Amino acid sequence: MALVHPPSSLIITIIFTAVISSLTPHDRVVHGLGLASTTAITYGTSTVCGIVADNPTQSIQCYQNIQTISVQPIVSFEAISGGKTFFCGLRSGGFSLLCWDTSLSSSCRFQPKRIYHSDTIALTDLAVGDAQVCAREVNSRIVRCWRGGDGTRGSLFPSPGEALDFHTITSGRGFTCGILMNGSRVLCWGQSRVGAEIQTGFENVLMSSLVVGESHACGLSVNGALVCKGNNDSEQLNVPSSTSAFEFSGLALGSNFTCAIRRRNGFVVCWGGRNRFEYDSDAIENVSFELIAAGLDFLCGLTTSNLSMICWGPGWSSSQNDLPLGMIVPGPCVQGPCSSCGVYPNSETLCGGSGKICKSCQIELPIAVPLPPINPPPPQVLAPASSSSITRNRLLLAFAIVGSVGAFTGLCTIIFCLWTRKCGSWSNHHDSVQPTSAVAPNAGSAVGIENDPNAPPSRSSSIKGYISGSSSKHGDKTESFHLAELSAATKHFSSENKIGAGSFGTVYKGKLSDGREVAIKRGDTCTKTKKFQEKETAFDSELALLSRLHHKHLVKLVGSCEEKDERLLVYEYMCNGSLHDHLHSKKNVERSSSIVNSWRMRIKIALDAARGIEYLHNYAVPTIIHRDIKSSNILLDENWTARVSILDCHYWDRNLTKRSCHRRRLEQLATLILSTLYQMF
Repeated sequence: MALVHPPSSLIITIIFTAVISSLTPHDRVVHGLGLASTTAITYGTSTVCGIVADNPTQSIQCYQNIQTISVQPIVSFEAISGGKTFFCGLRSGGFSLLCWDTSLSSSCRFQPKRIYHSDTIALTDLAVGDAQVCAREVNSRIVRCWRGGDGTRGSLFPSPGEALDFHTITSGRGFTCGILMNGSRVLCWGQSRVGAEIQTGFENVLMSSLVVGESHACGLSVNGALVCKGNNDSEQLNVPSSTSAFEFSGLALGSNFTCAIRRRNGFVVCWGGRNRFEYDSDAIENVSFELIAAGLDFLCGLTTSNLSMICWGPGWSSSQNDLPLGMIVPGPCVQGPCSSCGVYPNSETLCGGSGKICKSCQIELPIAVPLPPINPPPPQVLAPASSSSITRNRLLLAFAIVGSVGAFTGLCTIIFCLWTRKCGSWSNHHDSVQPTSAVAPNAGSAVGIENDPNAPPSRSSSIKGYISGSSSKHGDKTESFHLAELSAATKHFSSENKIGAGSFGTVYKGKLSDGREVAIKRGDTCTKTKKFQEKETAFDSELALLSRLHHKHLVKLVGSCEEKDERLLVYEYMCNGSLHDHLHSKKNVERSSSIVNSWRMRIKIALDAARGIEYLHNYAVPTIIHRDIKSSNILLDENWTARVSILDCHYWDRNLTKRSCHRRRLEQLATLILSTLYQMF
């Protein structure tokens, strides 16, 4: 009888409901668009800088020519922004503005130059262009600009005037644009004609945010639509057609490309460039970002998982994607109270106890779960039933009833056999000793094994054949370990390394000699033949199953060990535990207590789990129905990627015993049979 699988859309719906309903809705962290940020790129010298976290002083650290440079002075900064050969930083409070030339570094140091200081007028919204520096006064909203030209002589770049109040500003190559407070219109000024073209393009659009690149600009309208204007030689203005309102939370524009962060999952999508794949990289696959910044031909992003910097693109070396800058703050550390939008998770730790990071207010997206379209059936003209059709329908009904009764009888027989363990492999594994191999050193030793009730049986040839017949494509990815190696990795299976129990033993956390952290599942050691058979059966079944399954959203089997009476399985270690640990932790009492309290992370975890289950249901051979989806079976790796635990009884439940596992399997089988019969009728 064929098992009816639920559609993939229903699976995704169930996962969304299970994960999201377990959490209290919190405001998602969204950073405002613009060039003022906690990261900066000086594209002319390929220098990347960031404001460091986990320190009472939020100083600046830079990466240039495979070197990490601590920027002087060691004081707190709230925002930085980069240009062609220099970058600037606004000190905390906004009363002082410093700049550093990255092309004249000596002894791994950048020399600071102060271009603004005031005891009364604070600045914000720092925006550095190719050679100009602009910032907005906090109270008056007037924009001031400095430098320009070659970046060394006075205030050559014009300011827009004191009569204009700006909501936000952003600088490009020889021009600066801003959104006016009155009317939400875009106004550009400077020494380049590109600014005038961009202003004309946005003439009839009311904007809420704006970011400019070398020769084009993009931003969100007041209605949430992503709008791009300016030069389109490389199709950098061609926003993906599937884009919806308020879909993006961050933008980064280079010379001929545009990139954006999707608000739903934090993934980066790019368009433009010389080809559509130019800014795709394996380094950012399934990586969520808090914010991104761009140079002319590369970009960098701040990851959500550990707040580290990753850079990629044709203008960046692929051998150094991960920058050794440590943790970077995702927003400025402030002393005063935050608005109703709340505080960034763990912000007090990120600020080193010297403040907190406020969330930026943003419109929250509703959760849209894709469902199959429901098309109404076309109207049909009912014809009077003839006597022949009535007779045929009665015959079909009779056949259906007889077939259903026969199927029900057969299924009841199967259940009876399973309960009594008198049919199939259950009898072979549990009620009799397995035959020894046909090839033995001598006949006497074979007879001795059969007659000794306490001797462990050899593995059956059918099980060996099944394991050896697993997917050859991935067969070389499973390793064979020695017992001594695994014992050393777990400190001789000490109780302090114990993290749970599974279907045939205990699970320990271990660290291999090459530095890899793994979860080692050890079978319970026993001398009784029947218990050994049960342990070996569970080991063989799990090894045969897991060796066939390979998916990035499933817990991966690393290898196994078989020595004497020992049976061990080695899995990837999920360092962030299970989703259940985070949802029901006693420490998760505030919005900032856990990273999974954000909408972005909730939806990402739900999608990851749904993809893993879809693989089991639709692509695994043979097809596998999980039937035990819950938060404790969704594990989180170091990058907060969700992995579905595919073990018959998940090892994170310490109170689960082998007997309850077998009983639960039979109960699940009975439920499956009844649900299948219900579908037949």
